[in-house]
Amino acid sequence: MPISPNFTSVLSKDWEINFTQCTPAGYLKYTDLCNILQLTAAAHSEVGGISFYDMQEFHQAWVLSRMRVEVHALPKWQDIVTVKTWINSLENSRSVRALEMYVNGKKIVGCETYWAVFNTQARRPEALALPYEHFELFPENRATEEGFSKININHEKEAVFEKTVYLSDLDIVNHVNNVKYVEWCLDHVDPKRILKQEVKSFEMNFMKELSLQDNVVIHESEDDDHTKATFSITKDEKTCFALELHWK
Repeated sequence: MPISPNFTSVLSKDWEINFTQCTPAGYLKYTDLCNILQLTAAAHSEVGGISFYDMQEFHQAWVLSRMRVEVHALPKWQDIVTVKTWINSLENSRSVRALEMYVNGKKIVGCETYWAVFNTQARRPEALALPYEHFELFPENRATEEGFSKININHEKEAVFEKTVYLSDLDIVNHVNNVKYVEWCLDHVDPKRILKQEVKSFEMNFMKELSLQDNVVIHESEDDDHTKATFSITKDEKTCFALELHWK
């Protein structure tokens, strides 16, 4: 699609939190928080002419490589949230995008994401084939207090679950969607910690894609003072994904 006449380099989009997105406590699930952030990023790429639809002309898509989310509070059922997004950097095959979530003008979530352009036929990164110079970049305007990092994985961690990738785990790029990795890991967290909104921040690293019928193992380790938990997902003993949770 062509660049929208309503295109702006900073996009704000409103979302209403519905009951399917909430925990039994009535607050937004962390997985659905990730979904809303990703959908807002997609909406900005659509009006800017670099959406999945546009990129598929060249067999390309944006895939998430790293993501950091800092949570001050979670919205609840029927809240109207405003998500604001802009691009910190965009060059060749890589982009860093910032996102913030607000309720009644108060910032409750900050997020930094790192994206790569992925050839969906060759299954490898490559330079973006579409023009993007119309996006103004905001390298100094960060949405999080800390940037994303490489997660340190404890290779003596405990294996907590084995899983096979099913069709319901796949997205339009034909690999496991980033939110599914988070869902698999959070299913092995003490439910009380989730319901009490004890997650202060979480960070994800995506190393290798997973496909239909892949068999994976989910591992967990927690630091001695119980302020941090680290999950990893492996296939054939090679790490595909890592998640680090910081507790309040």
